[in-house]
Amino acid sequence: MEFFIISMLNGLSYGLLLFLLSSGLTLIFSMMGVLNFAHASFYMVGAYMGYSIAQVVGYWPALFLAPVVVGVLGAFFEKTSLRKVHKFGHVPELLVTFGLSYVILELVQLVWGRTAVEFRPPELLQGPAFTLLHYANDTMGFVWGRAPAELCSAGQALCSPFPATRAFMMLVAVVMLVSLWLLITRTRVGLVIQAALTHPEMAESLGHNVPRVFMMVFGAGTGLAGLAGVIGGSTFVTEPAMAATLGSVIFVVVVVGGLGSLSGAFLASVLIGVIQTFAVALDHSFITLAQAVGLQLSDALLDNSVLKLTLSQVAPILPYLFLVLILIFRPKGLLGTRET
Repeated sequence: MEFFIISMLNGLSYGLLLFLLSSGLTLIFSMMGVLNFAHASFYMVGAYMGYSIAQVVGYWPALFLAPVVVGVLGAFFEKTSLRKVHKFGHVPELLVTFGLSYVILELVQLVWGRTAVEFRPPELLQGPAFTLLHYANDTMGFVWGRAPAELCSAGQALCSPFPATRAFMMLVAVVMLVSLWLLITRTRVGLVIQAALTHPEMAESLGHNVPRVFMMVFGAGTGLAGLAGVIGGSTFVTEPAMAATLGSVIFVVVVVGGLGSLSGAFLASVLIGVIQTFAVALDHSFITLAQAVGLQLSDALLDNSVLKLTLSQVAPILPYLFLVLILIFRPKGLLGTRET
């Protein structure tokens, strides 16, 4: 039970980080029809901007300022570059964002170097949010914060702390999901955005500046990526490879959830986060499972390198296997709608 609870919480926190990042990409695609290949690069820029700003004014101001800076950069890119190629179709849009990702990577390495920087969370988020206790009599409990040292060191209970940074990440993701839903469906700004998407000529005839609306949407989407970068960079590691690490997984999330579906991105993020976390934690192979159920395997099968592969070794390819299965059996995604 202790393994299940901790692994589930770790999976949910990782999944919600994926949602923090994929929500901005989903917002951009649903509103503009642009699949932004540089989205993970804006995530990386948010982490480095948060690191630099935190050195001057502290972490909490950086948590608000860095996404604003990244959002402004995204809006500037949309106005000066993406808008120019929009009339030529989706392929030039993909190519210009693909090229931007490499430009951002090189600029980051020039400014901050090729090695990881030490982006530490604030003191409030250092340490555990709570500690799960597993007593010798097989009962369980938890205490907020760190468990008493004598309780764990004396062997009275097995202590499993859950980091406060992961708990904060989960809280921000849930708040952002609710805020985005309310903004799009319950406010005048959301109605204008939806109108500009579906009927741009009518929205423009009513006095709304449609290009400005698209610029604001793109800036908001990249700003959300910057917010994810500040939280993810201080929770895990801030390095130039962080965009490549999560970039491909984010596109898996968006496609699996359904292109343009915010609720689908949330569901896919949680599913992929939980599945991959449990897979990493389980060190079992086909051979060990066969032996556990009493099957007798030949020496040739026992020496088979494929059968020796453990679930933790194949965990990195599971999201892409999930993507292939979704494209085969449900091409529109989990909660997507196919346009006719």
